Amino acid sequence: MKIKRLIGGNLESNGFIIYDRKKGECFVIDSGYAGEKYLKIIDELELKVKGILLTHHHYDHVGGVDKIKEATGCPVYIHREDSDPYNKDAKMLEHGDTLLLGEETIKVVHTPGHTRGSVCFYSEQSKLAFTGDTIFNVDLGRTDLKDGSPKDMEESIRNIISLWSNEITIYPGHGDSCNMKFVRKYNLEYLDIMNK
Repeated sequence: MKIKRLIGGNLESNGFIIYDRKKGECFVIDSGYAGEKYLKIIDELELKVKGILLTHHHYDHVGGVDKIKEATGCPVYIHREDSDPYNKDAKMLEHGDTLLLGEETIKVVHTPGHTRGSVCFYSEQSKLAFTGDTIFNVDLGRTDLKDGSPKDMEESIRNIISLWSNEITIYPGHGDSCNMKFVRKYNLEYLDIMNK
């Protein structure tokens, strides 16, 4: 899996194009604000878009969807619990669903807390996860917004993310990527939950 990171908007949200060069196909993860930037790179790399994968429904992560969908006709995927706030045509994701990129399996991991339908996209083969606003390198996503839940976040961290091995690299919705070894040393909000 190859990864192209794009940063955009006032909140400096991360979006990603993940692609398989051999098959010439890609997914867009969290298309940020500016769909045209994604389309330009997709065109330059001569890729076919298999779909847009959304980690959650907030505007800074979904703003570019319409432009990409209109240009490519690709489907949009979002967790069922975030489909109402997203309020646009999309395919529903559930925990444990899988998507294929080339020969690589991407697993949908439901991690509520930031929103009810927050998900991570996890690849065992590439040892990585796209975590949206669930977990960042040095903190966790906010839980004080409309459909956030501190209790759900704690359970997502304890029951899912804490089980990831040290070599798993996280690609969050804001800020830089890091591995779980770094998280276990420097992410104080993660450590607060784990040390309760």
